[in-house]
Amino acid sequence: MTPSPVKILYIDDEENNLLAFKASFRRLYEIYTAKSAEEGLKILENLPVEVIIADQKMPGITGVEFFKSIAYSYPDPIRILLTGYTDIAALADAINHGDIYRYITKPWNDLELHNSIKNAYDAYRSKIDLRNKIKELEKTNDELNRFIYSISHELRAPLVSVIGIVNLVKMEGLYHSSGEYWELIESCSNKLDYYIQKTLQYYKNNKVETIHTEVNFQKLVDDIIALYAYNHKDTQFKVNINQPHKFIGDSFRIEVILGNLISNAIKYQKNNETEKMVEISISVSHSVAEISIADNGLGILNEHLEKIFTQFFKSKNNKGSGLGLFIVKEALNKINGKISVSSNIDYGTTFKITIPNAC
Repeated sequence: MTPSPVKILYIDDEENNLLAFKASFRRLYEIYTAKSAEEGLKILENLPVEVIIADQKMPGITGVEFFKSIAYSYPDPIRILLTGYTDIAALADAINHGDIYRYITKPWNDLELHNSIKNAYDAYRSKIDLRNKIKELEKTNDELNRFIYSISHELRAPLVSVIGIVNLVKMEGLYHSSGEYWELIESCSNKLDYYIQKTLQYYKNNKVETIHTEVNFQKLVDDIIALYAYNHKDTQFKVNINQPHKFIGDSFRIEVILGNLISNAIKYQKNNETEKMVEISISVSHSVAEISIADNGLGILNEHLEKIFTQFFKSKNNKGSGLGLFIVKEALNKINGKISVSSNIDYGTTFKITIPNAC
């Protein structure tokens, strides 16, 4: 199939220039001409033009001013400016504002103008192709996220049933009646539930809009501890919440951040530690909330400290998915928060977080 010729709009108040342009390029391009900016605008309203050529010196409006006036309404056509005199200030202004692709002096050289039009059309096609590819990627990404979210929910329903059955078996004293089978079922179910929850957190963190509400850190921390420490009765908690000021923030993402860090502090304790300890300190001011979460657990090797926020990074001691700290960092980025970490394999790990107060 023969490709359609490039559609060009040429605006010039000099009739001779319009005729000369048509005579030179009518066999190469689909040409539309206008004697004024008003005529040119009417053509743009009715035709999908790909390249616009305008003379700089026209009565009432210059070529640069015309290009600026249509930049918002018609951003796609590539602009070429013809100028019969050197107005460096006007050209610099036009180029700096992205209004022209290039300028050509009059009288033009046919070969130079022809090459400029070809290059301009290539730039136009690249712009359109890039936009289409971005739309396709956004559509694909959105569909993938929705698929992941849907599948995660569908998986969670039967999984909760399995975990419920295991709990019933425990209540009836039959947990150890079949060797290690019930323990294996529980372990696999909990691990799968953990992966599903992290997947949902990742999805929601990317998709949910930031909504500012009042945050009660004492209640939030108590709820998180009750949730994650249920099966870790031997872990002690030292909680110090100093919130004399109202804190307004993204409660969903703050809960995700604290939930991941506190659950990690519980999970990565040393098996032989007789005094497992997690210390949580939060101080709220008019401007920020400063949070510290420390444990006396396994600790992190120095060479791993720069990698722990990387997606799917897992050290030898990592029992999770490699997503938790990545989600923490992504959530903090969404709310302009900051995080730092210090760790020693003998004494444990401390995370320090700063979250702006939107109050």
